[in-house]
Amino acid sequence: MSATDGGSYAPAPVPDPVVEPGAFVAAAIGLDHGHIHGMCEGLAGAGATLKWVHDPDPAKVEAFRGHFPDVRVARSPDEVLDDPEVQLVASAAVPSDRSALGVRVMEAGKDYFSDKAPLTTLEQLAAAREAVARTGRKYAVYYSERVHVETAVFAGQLIEQGAIGRVLQVIGLGPHRLNAPSRADWFFDRAKHGGILIDIGSHNVDQVLHYTGSRGARVANSQIANYAHPEHPGFDDFGDANLVTDTGATGYFRCDWFTPDGLQTWGDGRTFILGTEGFIEQRKYVNLATQEGPGHLFLTNGREETHFQVTGTVGYPYFGQLVLDCLERTEVAMTQEHAFTAIEIAIQAQLAATDLTPGGRAG
Repeated sequence: MSATDGGSYAPAPVPDPVVEPGAFVAAAIGLDHGHIHGMCEGLAGAGATLKWVHDPDPAKVEAFRGHFPDVRVARSPDEVLDDPEVQLVASAAVPSDRSALGVRVMEAGKDYFSDKAPLTTLEQLAAAREAVARTGRKYAVYYSERVHVETAVFAGQLIEQGAIGRVLQVIGLGPHRLNAPSRADWFFDRAKHGGILIDIGSHNVDQVLHYTGSRGARVANSQIANYAHPEHPGFDDFGDANLVTDTGATGYFRCDWFTPDGLQTWGDGRTFILGTEGFIEQRKYVNLATQEGPGHLFLTNGREETHFQVTGTVGYPYFGQLVLDCLERTEVAMTQEHAFTAIEIAIQAQLAATDLTPGGRAG
């Protein structure tokens, strides 16, 4: 595709499964976050075979089997880890528990696929890095707001094609609906979730690094607050941060739990990418005040001003790339260093954040 012909910009073909049934066997351990369904659906779409599931909560297991009726229910994690057919274990356990499970999985000779945030402390990160180096296994991360969103995938394709030149800045907005009665107790416990800049912010750090082509970034400043939920003093309902990448680009992201009930979806997630020759806006989940659904990307450069509706036209190549990376020991889907660096920066932002909570935190 010619990057000089604005009218020729289009998504790459939707990827097909990359393996035959039974050629790549996966399992799920830890179903505490609903992301596990998207993670496993993505793997299955790439051709993976889901063999096992384990969680101590039978209700969560039955909900999972509603998506994957052929999966076998394991009596313990060891039953999964002792199965030589299993090549990868996916998990959306409580965030603070994900690292220890990942080390167990890798020590069992299998690759690990964690929901974001993949861990919550720098000590856990050091242990995960050591285990990867020692075992040679993968600790993959589901940064879903990039790898499982079609506008985000297409934006990366456009940048690779030179549609906006060199990327100078990425701004990410990550609002979420709280729906507090549906949340488990761990969701409000900072020791369990790590804080908003780790939990949600790691998504945004991933995008800043990816779109700017950076290997790292420093936190220029960061802030957190509990503005409206004093009954949960360990909970951040707002957070933001400014980053400066090693390419000289900048990143800003804002996360919050203030999506109003009047919005038709759980959050008006947007990403703005400024380049030397144009800019991209992603309206990922909704085009506000319309019934046009998700999947809107706007591109403006020296040749065109175009609105793309990409739902169903891009697909999610990450999952097939991950399956092949596990089989071929490559790093096409995401490098291990990128996966770890994104969460490292998010943790640094959380640790350095100024707390803006009015009157300070109770408890």
